[in-house]
Amino acid sequence: MPIASTKEILDDANRNYYAVGAFNINNMEILQAIVEAAEEEKSPVIIATSEGAIKYAGIDYLHNLVRTAADRYKVPISLHLDHGKDFSVILQCIRNGFTSVMIDASAYPFEENVRRTKEIVDIAHSVGVSVEAELGKLSGVEDNVSVSARDAILVNPEEAKKFVELTGVDFLAPAIGTSHGAFKFKGAAKLDMGRLKKVKEYTGMPLVLHGASGVPRHIVEKVEKFGGDVKGAKGVPTDVLQNAIKLGINKVNTDTDIRLAFTGAVREVLSTKESEFDPRKILGPARELMKQVVIERMRDFGSSGKA
Repeated sequence: MPIASTKEILDDANRNYYAVGAFNINNMEILQAIVEAAEEEKSPVIIATSEGAIKYAGIDYLHNLVRTAADRYKVPISLHLDHGKDFSVILQCIRNGFTSVMIDASAYPFEENVRRTKEIVDIAHSVGVSVEAELGKLSGVEDNVSVSARDAILVNPEEAKKFVELTGVDFLAPAIGTSHGAFKFKGAAKLDMGRLKKVKEYTGMPLVLHGASGVPRHIVEKVEKFGGDVKGAKGVPTDVLQNAIKLGINKVNTDTDIRLAFTGAVREVLSTKESEFDPRKILGPARELMKQVVIERMRDFGSSGKA
């Protein structure tokens, strides 16, 4: 089937109270792991590429990989630009078959975020491409941050309502306390669920959780066992994530978990089979481990069986 509409995927998730994974790719093996997991789980899936991935692999290469996967499998597979900040790259994605793009102008004041977002919305909607935007700053919020500083970092629900009305955006990523990378929290994971609930009530639209990787303990242990240094890595616990989904999260971004699985499996092969130099035998186990991680995530999200 053609590359699916991200909006249609997330509108169904919004109506039926589950979330869909947006998994970042950089190469063929990562994509294969994700779509094979989606097919086995009968789950819709969003394939995400960053500006860095596009620079690394090339937009035509990534688009053609995803188009091939969409033609081969029966589950809905969409293609999304994650954290688009470069206007020219966003336009490039709109012109090259992406079914959604993110305009990330969250570092700017509210009015400028609105202006930049609406400009992309107007262009994207004219050709049937949906748009994600972000409010608040995704930098992690620790226990010792003052209330005033916390409020400055996290999304303002009233602003979220106004932002959606002014821009016409399709999905919103509200900052509620997560951060990117493998080291999300120093103490217990604390997401502002009350704030999330209000944003959902005020907007009613599909909401996105960035910085949402779980950082599975068994994957971290594998990386460390074979020489990696990721001490202190900590992600969003499953129960916290599932509570956020109940309160309105419909798209869960996952990148770190896949990177850790890839790294752990490759390290194991290179550490235990010193004479191995066949890329297929080095990357094959990584593809399988990434697939298992994606399957676990889809079950956690509630998207298994929804395609």
